Amino acid sequence: MKLSNLKLSKEWILVVVLAVLFIFMSIFAPGFTDSYNLTNMLFQIPELGILSLGMMAVIITAGIDLSITYLAALIGVIIATCLTSGMPIGLSIIIGVITALAGGLINGFFVAYIGVSPILVTLGTMTFFKGVVTLITKGNSISGFPEVYGAIGNNAILGIPLPLILFGAVALIAWYLLNKTVWGRNVYMTGNNPIATMFSGINTKRVLIYVYLFSALMAAVAAIIMTSRYNSAKVDLGSSYLMQSLAVAVLGGANISGGYGKVIGIVLATAIFQVLSSGLNLIGISSMIINILIGVVLLSVLMINFFSSKWESVGKQKTI
Repeated sequence: MKLSNLKLSKEWILVVVLAVLFIFMSIFAPGFTDSYNLTNMLFQIPELGILSLGMMAVIITAGIDLSITYLAALIGVIIATCLTSGMPIGLSIIIGVITALAGGLINGFFVAYIGVSPILVTLGTMTFFKGVVTLITKGNSISGFPEVYGAIGNNAILGIPLPLILFGAVALIAWYLLNKTVWGRNVYMTGNNPIATMFSGINTKRVLIYVYLFSALMAAVAAIIMTSRYNSAKVDLGSSYLMQSLAVAVLGGANISGGYGKVIGIVLATAIFQVLSSGLNLIGISSMIINILIGVVLLSVLMINFFSSKWESVGKQKTI
């Protein structure tokens, strides 16, 4: 690999940012490197990371999924309802996954076959999912799950949190699907040029359907982890992750115009956000300020990506 390519890699820049940020917080945030804080961070990373993987897949196709967190809340409430009614854990999870697939199918159908803008479709389904959850829970939380289910989000294997292991497995599967399968290649092609992809004989509608199903499955995995870790399910389960997952996807290198995005970028960006959030909390900065900083980061990355794309296009024109 040439040194020039290494410098231009978005992923290597994220590695440097993560390292610098970790060192900074280790010095200035009291208790940041304590085992208790580091363990908490490792337990929290998977929720945001898995949701961000789903968001990234949609963004690669130049779409967006605003419903992902409320779909996760709906899945969590469905699983919680099944568990508290005495259903076996396996069956409850299967019903939750079916709910996820139904939600993803609705999003994919309206985007791919009806042709409605992804932002409008997912804004509508976000409101719909939130309404269904509120109707089921009546604004209350559902709790009291079996201990075995709670182990999913709270146990560790050889000192490694089980949710982190699940995140690693999901990230590997996502990497394989996007980089080693025909569907993954078609996803990138659809994001780059959907019209040319369609005329090349690829069923772009089917590609989009599978993308939103993938996003829904990521919501299901995140919902399982969150409900088991918190031992409850409610209407705002994971709702704070909506903008964060979008910010992580963009910070991780996903091109909002479509055609580019890497799993490793999402993993690194998730770690950056977790380090930033945890460190700022320890320093004593309020959550409102943290949200403002996340917005600033998102806008900054969008501006950087915009100007870098402009520079690349100008460079290509000069070489022609």
